[in-house]
Amino acid sequence: MNLSNLKPAEGSTKTRKRIGRGPGSGLGGTSTRGHKGAKSRSGYSKKIGFEGGQMPIQRRLPKFGFKNINRVEYKAINLSTLQQMAEAQQLTKIGVEELINAGFISSSQLVKILGKGSLTAKLDVEAHAFSKSAEAAIQAAGGTAVKL
Repeated sequence: MNLSNLKPAEGSTKTRKRIGRGPGSGLGGTSTRGHKGAKSRSGYSKKIGFEGGQMPIQRRLPKFGFKNINRVEYKAINLSTLQQMAEAQQLTKIGVEELINAGFISSSQLVKILGKGSLTAKLDVEAHAFSKSAEAAIQAAGGTAVKL
C-alpha cells in the first residue's frame, strides 16, 4: 500500500449537484431557484432578522432597559483579601499602589472595600469608597479608613 492507492471509504463522499448546466442535466432553466422573486436573482443575500416579509421579532417586541450614564464602577476588594495581603507582606498601610502591585486592580480602576471576612491586623487603608461594615471593621481593629 502507498499514497497512490488511498481512496475514501465506500459511501463517504458524494458528487455535488451541478446546477445551471443546460436542460439535458435536468437542473438547467431556473437552476433550482424557482420563478421570480428576490431569492431567484443573483446577488441576493437575506438580511439578518428577515422573516419573509412578516414583521420581525425585534420590531414586534418593545424596547426596554436603561443605562445610567453617571454610574461609577468600582472594583470590590474584601477585608479577607486585605488581611491576607497584610500577613503575607507585613504591611501596616494598604493603598491603591499596593493593590496594583499585588495585581488585584489596574491603575485605571476605582476601589471599594467591602466587609466580607474578618480583619485582625491594624491597617491604614486608602480607597475610593468603603462599605459601612468594612469601615467599622477597620476602625474596630484599630486602623483608619481614608477615602481618596
